[in-house]
Formats: sequence, structure tokens, C-alpha cells
Amino acid sequence: MIGREEVVRTALSIAAIQQEDGGVPWPEGHVDAWNHVECLMAMAVAGLEEPVRRGWEWLERHQRDDGSWPMKLVGGAAVERGGESNHAAYVAAGLWHHHLVTGDREVTERRWPMVKAALDYVAGLQTARGEIVWERDAQGRASTYALLTGCSSIHQALRCGVLLAERLGDPQPHWELAADRLAHVLAAHPEAFADKSRFSMDWYYPVLGGAVRGAQAAELMEREWATFVVPGLGIRCVSDEPWVTGAETCELVLALDALGDRERARRLFTDIQHLRHEDGSYWTGWQFANRKHFPHERSGYTAAAVVLAADALEGLSAGAGLFRDVSAPPVPPSDPDRCGCTPARA
Repeated sequence: MIGREEVVRTALSIAAIQQEDGGVPWPEGHVDAWNHVECLMAMAVAGLEEPVRRGWEWLERHQRDDGSWPMKLVGGAAVERGGESNHAAYVAAGLWHHHLVTGDREVTERRWPMVKAALDYVAGLQTARGEIVWERDAQGRASTYALLTGCSSIHQALRCGVLLAERLGDPQPHWELAADRLAHVLAAHPEAFADKSRFSMDWYYPVLGGAVRGAQAAELMEREWATFVVPGLGIRCVSDEPWVTGAETCELVLALDALGDRERARRLFTDIQHLRHEDGSYWTGWQFANRKHFPHERSGYTAAAVVLAADALEGLSAGAGLFRDVSAPPVPPSDPDRCGCTPARA
């Protein structure tokens, strides 16, 4: 395990790459709202108030009138203008996390209109069956398909939005309905989503996002454990490559912690420390056949996932329970053939 001092050093490595305008970029130089928010959450855990404030101001400046953010921005300018649903949604998870960590109601109230616009944009992309398509393109056309990982993250964000709405006395029941419908599709109709099953995220994200818990989640974890987990190193990003990645491993740590499987969570968290750099940052991944870091970069989003996993395991902040506590309410298991949903595409 790593302690608070190491966690702060890791968060400082994220602050070190923050751009002058407040954006937290990928190694390639672009910024997207999802990874940006995750980095703000990690810096909030470490108490880095000024970088976090600047990061939220970046979000406020770049939100569009429809509630979305451009898919990619470079130097403050949109280079991919489509708006991803999971990018917009994650701002709600970030603000609920920030509220838990800081308890600053005034700041939460000031940012609340941004979250309302973002989640209304997301809810507007929900299909009749319940999945939420992955983007609206630069011309405003909704995509024709949904992504399981993205929808799992959206599910958590919608639940966070409902909690914010309750805390601020501004109920948004349509978000709760959207989350309930989405949770059902995630749990009962995985065939409704584009096939990305070679990616480990499609394996554990329904648990991480809180749509699948209990016995169904435990069975899901066991089903692909041997496919993706590389003992002593972490988990594969994709099933068919000898490549473990820090961000995916730490997200699986969070999913296991949410299920109460803390022994395996701690073991995986310890395993991935081979990616730690002496300055507190983390290499994105390790190609264990060639025994080389791949790609040859240290990414802010990997460092952020490490900080959030450490917080969940060690209780470093008041937001440590975010991934444990935000989930769908328990419901009896449903028969996908008899639930009344429009049949999902094959």
C-alpha cells in the first residue's frame, strides 16, 4: 500500500501537467471532460484546492449551450466537436465527490446549473429501451449505438446527480427514472451494447458504475477473472495483448472494494505499484512480453485512478465511499425474456 504522503505526491504529479487554462490533458496534449474530472477528483482527495478550482473553471468555460463538452480540446479549441454522453455525465460524479470531500455547499450550488444542463443532455440521448447512446455528433445527430462501459459510468453519474438534487432541494425525478431504466438494461440486456468484450472495462464497469451488485456481480467477476488478471502485474487492458494497465487495474480495485472483496482489491493495488515512478506519477502500462512500458508515457488519468483506489482502501477523504455507496437500489432479478423490454439488437 501507499500512504497519504505518497498519494499527495501522485496528485502533485497531476497538478504538474495541468495546463495554464486549467485543463488536465492526456499525454498527447488534448483534454476531454471525463479524464479531466477524474483528475480533479484525485487532486481534491489530496487537498490541492487551487488546481481543482482552476479545473472546475475550465469546465464552466467550455460547456456548450446544449450541456455537453467537445470530445477533444487542444489549447482550449475543439478539435473533435461531437459530444460524448459519458463525458457530460461524469461532471455530476465529480461534483458530488467534491461536495463529499469539501462539504462546501456554496461551491456546489454555484456549479449545480452546469450539472443540470449536462445530465439533461445525457438523458436526452436515452433510447426507449433504456440504454444511452454514446454521442451526439458535430451536426447534432444522435449515435445509433450505445457502449456498455460508457453507460455504466453514466449510471453512476445519474445517481450522483440525484443525490446532489436531493441535497440542494431541487429534485430531478427524470434522472432517477433514467438511471433505473439504464440499470436494468446494463444488468439484463448486455446484448444491447456494441461488442467491446475484448476490453477489460466492459467486464468490470457494470459493477464499478453500481448497476450490478450482489450475487450477479460476484458471478460476473469470476467469469472473466482468468481472462484479464495477470497475477503479480495487474490486469490486461485488452484480452488478446500481453499488456497490463494501471488505470484499469485501479478501477477493478474500486469495483472489488465496492463488493466488499477487499483482500483481492488490496492485492491488485499492491501488484500495480511496479508502474510507480520516483516522482509519484505512474506509467500508463507494461508490455510484459517485451518487458517495456507501453505506451512510453506517464498519464494523469492513471495517477488519478491510483489516488481514487488508495482513497477507497484507506479512507483518506470523505469521498472514499463514492464507488461503494452510489449504486442501483436492490431489485429482484428479472428474466430478460419476460421483462417487457423491446428486444435488443443481436
